[in-house]
Formats: sequence, structure tokens, C-alpha cells
Amino acid sequence: MQANEDTRWMQHALALAAQGEACDEVPVGCVIVRGGQVIGEGWNRPISSHDPTAHAEIIALRDAAQRCANYRLTGLTLYVTLEPCLMCAGAMLHARIGRLVYGASDPKRGAVDSTAQAFATQGLNHRIEVSGGVLKSECAQRLQAFFRARRG
Repeated sequence: MQANEDTRWMQHALALAAQGEACDEVPVGCVIVRGGQVIGEGWNRPISSHDPTAHAEIIALRDAAQRCANYRLTGLTLYVTLEPCLMCAGAMLHARIGRLVYGASDPKRGAVDSTAQAFATQGLNHRIEVSGGVLKSECAQRLQAFFRARRG
């Protein structure tokens, strides 16, 4: 059952990534869910907003926090098409996200499993459950196609 839900929500995140791509942003999408309901969502916007922190995860975390009227997002699941960077992983820890599900790995900047293991840092008082590789091929292909087109 969980695998079906993960696939469903990752497809939603891919649709959000497509919205970002339509705005000439790197196509990364993110949705935050609780009990089968969207609590927050977003896509990359650093280029259009002139904001280096406007990653899909940060946009979705801000959206969820506003909707919940709370900066703590305890027990929620965050789905994102690309393995989070260190900034986004840190924001998830501060928000107390319960579970992270990501699609493609990021061998250059991924801070969950690839270049760093931010959630494994000793001394943290919160742990996030992680499931990586959900719709990995679809997520990776969208990013690869975007960068291939950009390089011309």
C-alpha cells in the first residue's frame, strides 16, 4: 500500500517539476502530505525569484507551515523529485518532517545519501525516515532532458 501512495505522490511532485520547467527553472517538484491530503507544494524558483533559497522543498515547507499555522510539520511526508541538498535537509530537520521520499539521487549536491548524510549527524534530536529512488528513472530523465536542451 505504501509503495502505491509513494508512487502517486511522486507523480504529483513530477507534475510540479513540470510547472517549474515551464518557467525555465530546473525541474524539481515537491509536495508535502498528511493523511492523503496536500499540505504544501512547490517547485524550484531561485532563478525567477532571484532567491538562492527558493528550492522546491523550501517553497513547499513554507506553504505547509502557512497552511498549518505552525513551523513544526511533525509527522508529515515530503516527496521531492531530487535528493535534497544540505540546506533543504536542514530545513526538513528544523520543521520536524516525519518522512522524506525522493526520486533521483544527486551525486554532486545530495545531502541525504550521496555526498553527505545530514540526517545521520550525531547529536540530532529528530530523525527523518528516508525512502529514496521512487520513480527514480522518471525523475532523472526529466532533469537530464532539461539540461540537455539547455546545453543545446
